[in-house]
Amino acid sequence: MNSFPNRASEAAREYHDRTAHSHASVRQSGHSLDWDTKPFLYKVYPDLPVTPLPREFPQPARDTLEAAGAFEGAGGALTLETLASLLFFTAGLTRKKTYPGGGEMHFRAAPSTGALYQTEVYVVAGDLPGLPGGVYHFSPGDFCLRRLRAGDFRSELGIAALDEGISTSAATLVFTAIYWRNTWKYQARAYRHLFWDSGTMLANLLATGAAMGIPARLVTFFLDARVNRLLALDADKEVSLELVPLGSAGAPTLSPSVEPISPRSLPLSSTEVDYPLVSQMHAASSLLEADELTAVRASGPGAPRNVPPGLLSLPEPLPVAGRPLGEAISRRGSTRQFSGERISARAMATALFHATRGIPADFLPGPGHRLVDLYLIVNAVDGIAPGAYCYWPEAHGLEQLQSGDYRGQAGFLCLDQALGSEASVAIFFLADLGPILERFGNRGYRLANLEAGIIGGRCYLGAYGQGFGASGLTFYDGDVVRFFSPHAQGKDALFVTVLGRSVRGAPGIEVPLQIAKK
Repeated sequence: MNSFPNRASEAAREYHDRTAHSHASVRQSGHSLDWDTKPFLYKVYPDLPVTPLPREFPQPARDTLEAAGAFEGAGGALTLETLASLLFFTAGLTRKKTYPGGGEMHFRAAPSTGALYQTEVYVVAGDLPGLPGGVYHFSPGDFCLRRLRAGDFRSELGIAALDEGISTSAATLVFTAIYWRNTWKYQARAYRHLFWDSGTMLANLLATGAAMGIPARLVTFFLDARVNRLLALDADKEVSLELVPLGSAGAPTLSPSVEPISPRSLPLSSTEVDYPLVSQMHAASSLLEADELTAVRASGPGAPRNVPPGLLSLPEPLPVAGRPLGEAISRRGSTRQFSGERISARAMATALFHATRGIPADFLPGPGHRLVDLYLIVNAVDGIAPGAYCYWPEAHGLEQLQSGDYRGQAGFLCLDQALGSEASVAIFFLADLGPILERFGNRGYRLANLEAGIIGGRCYLGAYGQGFGASGLTFYDGDVVRFFSPHAQGKDALFVTVLGRSVRGAPGIEVPLQIAKK
């Protein structure tokens, strides 16, 4: 067991430390963006058979808060139309913004670090009405599926994950990441972003599945090379991250043989720069053999958390926001300027509550289990004194760590960005990586960052549903931990989401594309 690279968890520790931001490291990096080699935002297979997705598809009309906080959907049938809806509200092109001079920005259903959208989505489906069984790549640019393999390969994916439920699902979405799309700007730190960004997309997908009654769950334990081979990925450049089985289709069928294929895709840019730390970290957290996968999946749930006494009780969360999920996602735009205005304690409490109701994932035994902790700097929330807090989802309460006005510190910790100081509240996701890596090996590093991304994505939905804004930020790693210490001593910073009221007319609100929905 110890011979597997995943169990040599010092690799994750080394990667995290070597990619940590500090005030000095950011200013001494010398990295500048080469705009001539900025990667194209879409993966294009020019030679594959094309299946256009329906432009009229069901709208997830369930209330945003109900859907975001739901644990799992049930009862709905997966059709080509519902699949189109799931893909659109997870990874679709929702709007464009044209700038003076003709420049154009494309926005997707879920946010991405630097708007680089390195996450790709593939579909492994059995026969669906209007869609023959096969392995498909989803193209958001023209809203089409392109077929890589013809045939029903669900059982092959089930074998790769040692998960019979995948074999009987109607289809499984596979999230992958193209390294260069993100390393172009963020260099080796990009590996963290793969899970932040796929996490925010998963928040959308799980909420949309719940809104439409389509059962969806998250599978993170699988044999990496086997999934990559099924999708015909060049694993030096693009790798599988997560699997999401959708719906149910009865008894499985035997998959055809997975023959090697090399479908042509267009280059993303004229040249690419390799950042070995990224591929090394992925290799170190990959699962190689079935015995290893079984052992990692069997890791215990971790010690229960003892909720401290004397918490500040938060207001009862709103059960509904009054805005349907589809509308909230379609109107989404990461806030680029906060007004500094206050939000109510109930609005903040509502976003936090619905974001932390549990994730239907194989690394979490059920609702109430989590790997990450939420630390807050409250700047402008009615009824909550400014200060630093730890949020305890189990009790829906705040543990006060420090009192005072920390706007300046919030901006500094968020990489000297005004978004941190102008937001009503900044949410810092921290985790005690030691026990996580002990349980899951290097794979645990993926899981902790992914969970932070999913909860952050749900905070986005909670904010949009209530009519205010959100944005995801990076940070000075060690300074975040020191600020929240001694409470956070020994933990590591993973992600930041900030919430507040956007300045009217500021970037982040664009005109939606005209795509018809039922």
